Amino acid sequence: MQHIKTMNKLAIIGGTGLSHLDTLEIIKREIVQTPYGEPSAPLVHGEIEGREVLFLPRHGYGHIIPPHKINYRANIWALKEAGADCVLSVAAVGGIRDDLGPQKLVVPDQLIDYTWSRINTYFEEGLSQVVHIDFSYPYDEALRQKIIQTCSDLKIDVATKATYAATQGPRLETSAEIDRLERDGCDIVGMTGMPEAALARELELSYACLAVVANAAAGRGSESLTMEMIESNLKVGMDNTRKVIAKLIRAVA
Repeated sequence: MQHIKTMNKLAIIGGTGLSHLDTLEIIKREIVQTPYGEPSAPLVHGEIEGREVLFLPRHGYGHIIPPHKINYRANIWALKEAGADCVLSVAAVGGIRDDLGPQKLVVPDQLIDYTWSRINTYFEEGLSQVVHIDFSYPYDEALRQKIIQTCSDLKIDVATKATYAATQGPRLETSAEIDRLERDGCDIVGMTGMPEAALARELELSYACLAVVANAAAGRGSESLTMEMIESNLKVGMDNTRKVIAKLIRAVA
């Protein structure tokens, strides 16, 4: 099991359905330049109940950047440079496993990467030696347990183990592809889990994911997928996520 680091300053990466935090008292917005280009949006420095927090919407304000075009390296680098030592990734996902229906919160403990052509490492140029990170357990267990305990304290139902399938997008998957992911052992499917998690590990950030099931994955539900249905499910799931964030910040700080 990985070494658990001290957690003090929390950064939140907001996914689909979480482009802002109502409870966040904004101190400043910072336009950041990194060696890897610009992040998805200006970095928000703020406070929730007196605790300092950083916030970055993964898809930009207005939700305009598709998953395969996100500058993951710039996003993670900017959070690290701003002083974050732990990152909560909020993500909308499809549910593959029967018990992971719409609106359910999930704290995955494993992932499988099905993406391609994304720049996925900081360790590729100017190296004195080749670097290989240990990625056996892609999510920080201490932060995972804090999220799970926070959900329990709030009496919010949460799945505590799941394997996240990271697909390329931006299209949704076919039913046959979901069948394949299920055979591979995946429980939820999303488009932004990688390379974000690996980049956070490379920069030695504690990183965990709080996923909200927006819909049953292709071929798993009785209804046709519509954006209206997804948005309705996300509203409920993200309302619970905001409650978790407010309490989690106190637990981390």
